[in-house]
Amino acid sequence: MAASSTIAQLAPRIRAGEVSSERLTRDCLDRIEAQNPALNAFITVTAEEAVAQAREADRERAAGTYRGPLHGVPLSLKDLVDVAGVPTTAASHVRDGHIARQDAVVVAHLKAAGAVLVGKCNLHEFAFGTTNEESAYGPARHPLDPTRSPGGSSGGSAISVATGMAYASIGTDTGGSIRIPSAACGLVGLKPSMGDVDATGVVPLSWTLDHVGPLCRSVTDAAILLDGLRGTTPRPEATPRAASLTLGIPRGYLMDRLDPDVATAFGETCDRLRAAGVTLTDVTIPHAGDTGTVYLHIVLAEAAAYHGATLDATPEAYQPDIRLRLEMARYVLAEDYARALHGRQVLTAEVDAAIEGCDALLLPALAIPAPPLGATTVRLGESDEPIRNAMLRLTQLFNITGHPALTIPCGATPTGLPVGAQLVGARERTSALLQVGRSVEATLWPDGFSLAAR
Repeated sequence: MAASSTIAQLAPRIRAGEVSSERLTRDCLDRIEAQNPALNAFITVTAEEAVAQAREADRERAAGTYRGPLHGVPLSLKDLVDVAGVPTTAASHVRDGHIARQDAVVVAHLKAAGAVLVGKCNLHEFAFGTTNEESAYGPARHPLDPTRSPGGSSGGSAISVATGMAYASIGTDTGGSIRIPSAACGLVGLKPSMGDVDATGVVPLSWTLDHVGPLCRSVTDAAILLDGLRGTTPRPEATPRAASLTLGIPRGYLMDRLDPDVATAFGETCDRLRAAGVTLTDVTIPHAGDTGTVYLHIVLAEAAAYHGATLDATPEAYQPDIRLRLEMARYVLAEDYARALHGRQVLTAEVDAAIEGCDALLLPALAIPAPPLGATTVRLGESDEPIRNAMLRLTQLFNITGHPALTIPCGATPTGLPVGAQLVGARERTSALLQVGRSVEATLWPDGFSLAAR
């Protein structure tokens, strides 16, 4: 099967016995062997275990047991997710020697669904960054241009899917860490609604902002994977026609500082949706400009609490910039954290109000194309902005509020770097957002999106 096949394309062929899980898994492992040295997507490759899982999947299918659309499909995991008997490094020497004692809840669910796990992917250390450069195992590199960042923190996961080293990956998203690399690498990425997926057994960054979700090649695949992560049985739902959709564009803070190529691609996307009959309407989120302050005081306080003991015991084991960020985090006052929690309530109510009357919000997922490795600032408008701020600008609000958010490819820059659009749905309605996403995806890419690396 082609490296670019979707899970939805693979599943019926696996079920019919037209393609074996072992063949698919060995193909993925061959691609890892060929491409990982240059791209550094994986920290740990579980080749023997993956082949054994694939053979078991094939035996089960031949005996008449079929576990569903993930049966026999090779997947990768961000190396924050525990797999029993396998290291969970979090891309940090702080965790040298760590071996997980049991599977994370999501891994147990994926195994029950018959998925094959080929390895653990590189990330920004402890998920505390957007470029995937600060890793104890070296930077991950963009699959279309190895001089650029794949986005982060789930950068290795995005590379693994874009290159066919896995047919999908499971990442985490605290401020955009699924959606940012998905947008940068031309993939679909889903941050479910807060609490939709159990994060037990996943190394936290900020427990009230963390989400677990998939990076994949289509919205249908995202829906399949969401069911797998939840441990639920897929339920067919009607996909709305594009002409019946109303999407709200949040003007102001979330739209006023975009790279020109991103703005052009997003504008063309809006034109195509309007031509298909989609109603686009402007909406407002009055305090969106406070997103950064609210986010920072929550993530820093919670990260400092988690890392306090290891920061005292082995500070030298952290990457220098991550250590500095965590040391700074210890100076967040309790009153700052309390104010941020109040700010979260305000922003949540405002996003709820903006979505009311719309099927979803529509905005870019990433304000800039994938940046060069080593870049610290980017020019936006008349001023320079830190890379980290620019990359988080459009995603972190929805971690604060817990609304589900979905990234879909929406074009490319003149140099061929992917651009992603973001759909944001009502809280606790992730499945409804995916149905909207299917309609938008079918309108934009009726034959499938094919820009990502093969």
